[in-house]
Amino acid sequence: MHNSTAKTLHVAAMCNETWPPEWPSSEFSLGVLVLLAFLMVLLCLVTILGNILVILAFVLDRNLRHRSNYFFLNLAVSDFAVGTFCMPLYIPYALTGTWHLGRSLCKLWLVMDYLVCTASVFNIVLISYDRFLSVTKAVSYRAQQGITSSPAIKMVAIWVLAFLLYCPAILFWEHVAGRSVVAADQCYAEFFDNWYFLLCASTLEFFVPLLLVTYFNMHIFHNIQRRQRRGSLQGCEPPRSSSLSWRFCVSPRPGASSPSSEAEDSVSSLTRSWRPAVANGPSRTETRSTALKRNFSASFCSRTGSKLQQDKKIAKSLVILVSVFAICWAPYSLLMIIRGICQGKCIHNSLYEATFWLLWINSSLNPFLYPLCHMRFRMAFLKILCPKKFATLRSSNKPSF
Repeated sequence: MHNSTAKTLHVAAMCNETWPPEWPSSEFSLGVLVLLAFLMVLLCLVTILGNILVILAFVLDRNLRHRSNYFFLNLAVSDFAVGTFCMPLYIPYALTGTWHLGRSLCKLWLVMDYLVCTASVFNIVLISYDRFLSVTKAVSYRAQQGITSSPAIKMVAIWVLAFLLYCPAILFWEHVAGRSVVAADQCYAEFFDNWYFLLCASTLEFFVPLLLVTYFNMHIFHNIQRRQRRGSLQGCEPPRSSSLSWRFCVSPRPGASSPSSEAEDSVSSLTRSWRPAVANGPSRTETRSTALKRNFSASFCSRTGSKLQQDKKIAKSLVILVSVFAICWAPYSLLMIIRGICQGKCIHNSLYEATFWLLWINSSLNPFLYPLCHMRFRMAFLKILCPKKFATLRSSNKPSF
């Protein structure tokens, strides 16, 4: 991903103390090079097709055009750019060790590589923040559902911040330094050996986002646990099935407070004033009051349980997305800091190259996480890939009259 060739070349130079460094692919046989080329092209195609599917799902399925889902669209756009622009230009460079496309296209490739990869990370932070608001501040979150400008502003802000983090340095570093350290047949950032800059940039690009998404996830789970304990005390318990909503509400246990105590008090005070003096058995008004209380309690439990189960699914899907992000980005970010401290003498170039490709794998995995975690995405993908099966499934789920 970013620094790509730069990092590998710098490591080779520091280890061998020769310049220009030998390209690491020259150590492999022809058969290994063919296998690497096949795997690179395959990863590129998977990334492109997977993210095209996500974008098409938004275009064709109106059910996905929910406020929070637009952030997934923003993530898909950045991952799609990785597959269509960054990977194809890097593959021949990785296999030959020589940049044949000129200085201008090299700058453009570096800008795009850093931009889309950083935007992908920031989009994951934005998705986590949006899920955090929907779970912990549900009332205010629902009140803003009709405001379409808010998601658009956040999506644009992601790209602006991603651009400002690396791109000015890519474009103007050599002008500030007064010279270029990049050979004419190579393509990497001018700051590839400046570990101070790389440490600060990687902190903003990975470690701060990782801390933020961890904070959001912890608060989401804490909120869910607190609401679950509250529902248990109020006598609302989830069914044993895996349904999204709670389909029943058990009677409150002795000593437990009712979920609608305030409403019951008001109903009781109202019925007392109309209660006739009958010695034997409850009055008709009292019976209606009891039924009203039970209906209100059941409705309260149903709504509360449905929202809680939905938030649980949101939390689980968010954990999967964030965990994959951490696994794909942590090795590269840690090795970059270690490389900076030891000036590239303690990191083998093959290991560093492997962590670099692991970043791009994250962009290819994200589209597969959507249907795994979200029913709406799963149905939208089924509608695009298997329209006949989707129509059959849809017709079988229609209620019969």
